[in-house]
Amino acid sequence: MSTITLRPWQRAAFDLFTAGARPDPTDGTIHQDFLAVATPGAGKTTFALTCARAALAEESRPLVVVAPTSHLKTQWSLAAHRLGLELDPRWSPGDGLARDVHGLVTTYQQIATGSAAAKLSGLAADGFVILDEVHHAGHEKAWGDGIRTAFGHAYRRLSLSGTPFRSDAVQIPFVRYDATGEGELAHADYTYGYGDALRDGGVVRPVYFPRVDGDMEWTTAAGHVVSASFQDELTRDQGSMRLRTALSLEGEWMPSVLAKAVDQLRTIRTAPADEGGQPDAGGLVIASDQEHAHGIARLLRDRFNVPADVVVSDDPGASKKIEEFSKNDRPWMVSVRMVSEGVDIPRLRVGVFATTTSTELFFRQAIGRFVRWQAGRASQKAYVYIPDDPRLRAHAFSIAEARRHVLRPPGAENDADEFQPDGGLEEQRVADDAEQLALFSEFSVVHAHATDISIHTVGADGGVIAGDSDPAHVEVRFEPTYDTATPAFDDEPDPPAPFFASDPALQIDLPEIPTAAGLVPAGSLSNAEIKDDLRTRNAHVAKRLVDVTGWNHAKVQAEMNRRAGVNRVATATNEQLARRLRYSESWLRQLLR
Repeated sequence: MSTITLRPWQRAAFDLFTAGARPDPTDGTIHQDFLAVATPGAGKTTFALTCARAALAEESRPLVVVAPTSHLKTQWSLAAHRLGLELDPRWSPGDGLARDVHGLVTTYQQIATGSAAAKLSGLAADGFVILDEVHHAGHEKAWGDGIRTAFGHAYRRLSLSGTPFRSDAVQIPFVRYDATGEGELAHADYTYGYGDALRDGGVVRPVYFPRVDGDMEWTTAAGHVVSASFQDELTRDQGSMRLRTALSLEGEWMPSVLAKAVDQLRTIRTAPADEGGQPDAGGLVIASDQEHAHGIARLLRDRFNVPADVVVSDDPGASKKIEEFSKNDRPWMVSVRMVSEGVDIPRLRVGVFATTTSTELFFRQAIGRFVRWQAGRASQKAYVYIPDDPRLRAHAFSIAEARRHVLRPPGAENDADEFQPDGGLEEQRVADDAEQLALFSEFSVVHAHATDISIHTVGADGGVIAGDSDPAHVEVRFEPTYDTATPAFDDEPDPPAPFFASDPALQIDLPEIPTAAGLVPAGSLSNAEIKDDLRTRNAHVAKRLVDVTGWNHAKVQAEMNRRAGVNRVATATNEQLARRLRYSESWLRQLLR
């Protein structure tokens, strides 16, 4: 038996979810589907795994987690291990499932590929399914079709999302929708917002948005030169060109913003701990594409003399880089989408939103990388620099409004009249990716300069930039935006200290859950990590045996399996893999005598 201590929202949602497993007295049915929408950093993973463990304690059944990305498969596996569950993140449709795990982690993309959905439909029948960031199932029709096929016969399905979402052309399986004036909104069975988390204290950080204006100039496909700031009303296409011009590395807007972000991070890393200082604080730049990411990293290294790690999906070592960055003290990481959702790097304190992707869902998920609270630290405000584009301004406004509503004392002045959150948003919507490909095929940047930086709460509340009248010689100056240095932040204290840490009502006692092979011994390494190590060591011995015997790999592998009584390495338990390794090493020693 072990005790899990939940946060108040997690306990409330857990009670609501478990109540749904009780059969209806009229027809005996249960509530198979549950959608929890909780702000990034709130602890959705712990909540979901606690629900899973409670369900598996009632009856032995397979557990399947569906994650948005391959990197998150490993993250879910490690989180499950900490809660007494073992998941295989390396599962593939051609393999079965080892007997010493409780289940597996896969991705939406994998389920939509080949025979994965059909394989899972049998494996997950009457199983417990967690659909992480379930809105991804609506990105492509095949993804939604895949999870419908794979999990239509599951016992219960727990869907998670970091922000409310609407249906587009295709509704997502297992999600109910409510008709609204703006379309159909996914119906959440439990919602826990950013403001709720700030109010509870010790859950999320307050995030501030220095928003940056500028003078942008570009040449259109027709050869016309257009100049505009982010305050000018433009057509949709012109607004897209303006944003891309600002983010281009051909102008000075990006270097000016990076300079401020680098200074902000340096201030946090060198400040005293009781003033919010954090020596290992990290920064993240979210770039538009891979070329843009590498260019920003070069700029950070060459102009500002700070190291920057680049993480892109084409890099086979990307997941390892993210894991290492989460644990080390390197200052900067640059990514495109891999670190925008779900990835847990609590030391991130400064960000630069430098991508043309401007949907509210993406923006909120990206900002979620900076809100994760670290226990035991004093002030830990986070800062994300954004272009003062009307669409991004509106997204930031909605987050800042929730923060300010919680942290501002009653009677504090509101600066909302200095800031119009919509800013002509309908006329200035940024084009989607497909539109941009055509739009920018004959587009060129003339110049881009940062001309105004303001700290965004509800209105402009700190930070100025001034310059010469000649835009080619703009001198960037910026008042410090650090917690204690900016009067605008003095009336926003840190979130309250958590008051629920030792509340017995939040503690849940759950029995240990055996696998088909029995209870898995507790240890610091997960079953998956041990399995990876054993497979690697087995592969090394197999290579040596190929060299010594002259046999091909298939023949050597078959003999190794025969000696250890193993059918397939892919479905072998850790005990079987360890035995296979011992017997193979003994065989090798005999051959070398």
